[in-house]
Amino acid sequence: MQSPLALCNLRVIELGQLIAGPFAAKTLADFGADVIKIEPPTTGDPLRKWRLLKDGTSVWWQIQSRNKRSIALDLKQAEAQDIVRQLVKDADVLIENFRPGAMEGWGLGPDELLALNPKLIMLRISGYGQTGPYRDKPGFGVVAEAMSGLRHLTAEPGRVPVRVGVSIGDTLASLHGVIGILLALHERHTSGKGQVIDVALYEAVFNCMESLLPEFSAFGAVREAAGSALPGIAPSNAYKCQDGGYVLIAGNGDSIFKRLMHTMGRDDLGLDVGLTDNAGRVKRVEEIDAAIGVWTATLSVAQVLELLDAASVPAGRIYTVADIATDPHYQAREMILKTVMADGSALALPGIVPKLSRTPGSHRRNAPEIGQDTDAVLQDIGLTPAQIQALKDKGIVQ
Repeated sequence: MQSPLALCNLRVIELGQLIAGPFAAKTLADFGADVIKIEPPTTGDPLRKWRLLKDGTSVWWQIQSRNKRSIALDLKQAEAQDIVRQLVKDADVLIENFRPGAMEGWGLGPDELLALNPKLIMLRISGYGQTGPYRDKPGFGVVAEAMSGLRHLTAEPGRVPVRVGVSIGDTLASLHGVIGILLALHERHTSGKGQVIDVALYEAVFNCMESLLPEFSAFGAVREAAGSALPGIAPSNAYKCQDGGYVLIAGNGDSIFKRLMHTMGRDDLGLDVGLTDNAGRVKRVEEIDAAIGVWTATLSVAQVLELLDAASVPAGRIYTVADIATDPHYQAREMILKTVMADGSALALPGIVPKLSRTPGSHRRNAPEIGQDTDAVLQDIGLTPAQIQALKDKGIVQ
């Protein structure tokens, strides 16, 4: 008999839209949380119309809102705000990612909601946080990535900085938000009290910037873009192969470097006393990279990987999504999840992360239509069918 899901007793109200807030709620929903997503009537969450659409709805939506229930409320209306207050009374967590001040303007700020439910944990994700001189500026993930220092590093030297190919700022903020929720839930067992979690997009990315700040503080060093290389750690780069593809090789461990050089037929470098540690290799990284590049240029990507796998040297090719979809390791790890859409067609989605041994997450429900669960959720808080219809007639709910 399967154990209950890890978060099966958790009730979450999601008021966010697009990426950051909804991704945090999706992560909780994957592990059993009852997530009630509140979105605007008629249009719903804007993500429904982002990127490639199937039957008028983004397939991205099927990832971001799986396992959730949807109710459609016009939060600008007082009666809709009252419904949120009713829902909050029995909720464990509320997630929102509006611009600071929006919730307060609707009478749904932390002071009001924690007064209704002192055990409520409120996650607030915004571009710059709920305080500070930039608080009221609009902030999207790309801006946060630039402010954190990440965008400055994502380029070939001397060329325009480029974005990471996905909304990494939003996703990192979401994951920090989930960590905050789990910390607050753990603490609530002791205090019995809820609290507010303030996550800024730029801070979530900045938290992942490794040695960037202490290197500047200690040495005045401003790290610059280095393309595919990993500055200060050698060798670690992308190298072109005979068939035009690239292979990533991380030969930066001392013993790994020796095995790499031996495989290349370059024991002169592998046994060079000046290259026995990372500090020495960093000084001669251009020489090392050139030698590796000469070697990979004589072989296909597959040949390089076969040789390096045999030598236990970390290496890999650059995957496209087509590679991912057919890769046996992705399949074995259940990272390609198949679901069936309402029209009977199949759709592949990313699997559940992380993997729990006893209470793993699961895909239990496809992403909802706008307001698919409005009636059921409102009846749960005591509204009659007649009252719900009256709200629908006013355009307050859908």
